[in-house]
Amino acid sequence: MVNVAKKLEIGIVGLGKFGLQLGRTLTGMGHTVVGLDTGEARVRLAQDVLAQVYQANAADIAVLQQLRFQDLDIVFVSVGDSMETSLLVVLNLQEMGARKIGVKAASIEHRKVLTRLGVDLVILPEHDVATHVAHRLANPGMLDLLPLGGGVLVQELMVDKWAGRTLLDLKLVNDYGVMVVAVKPAGGKEYRFVPQAHETLERGDALVVIGKQEDVLRLVP
Repeated sequence: MVNVAKKLEIGIVGLGKFGLQLGRTLTGMGHTVVGLDTGEARVRLAQDVLAQVYQANAADIAVLQQLRFQDLDIVFVSVGDSMETSLLVVLNLQEMGARKIGVKAASIEHRKVLTRLGVDLVILPEHDVATHVAHRLANPGMLDLLPLGGGVLVQELMVDKWAGRTLLDLKLVNDYGVMVVAVKPAGGKEYRFVPQAHETLERGDALVVIGKQEDVLRLVP
């Protein structure tokens, strides 16, 4: 039997550029999104995108309770640069027993407070994107940087010195703490995931590896 990813019911408080795009993407993935904003123009714009949209003030806990935001799988708060409003909405959601809360922070200080409040997911878009871009500029083969325990790097490496050897020969997991998760043969267009350990590598093969940043950057393939 094939496991199908659960479709979620997600609330978004604040339908500015970030909130609306978040809702549009989640809707495109098949999830049900309920939007809430105080602005008539933003609500009208979101009505053609989201399943349900309401014009109301989320700083009023009675509004959130009436719309039953506490029953949603996740509520994401994206209310612009107002740290005060953001924190008030978060406190309301926590008081109501919201299952999971995410917030777009307006500053590093805002993020610190949200983290102290135990918010499940806190992002600071400009800071996070700038950090990611900096790492991609410094490491051209980087595919992603995951903020897990100091930074986990997903990197593409091109085989040169490793040609003629197998993954079993290289012992990357034991010696470096790095795992190869996919291989694209030289000249090929698609990756093969979970490669076989006895498979012989050829010059020009592309490997996708994952591991702590400092460990991945030690590799010379």
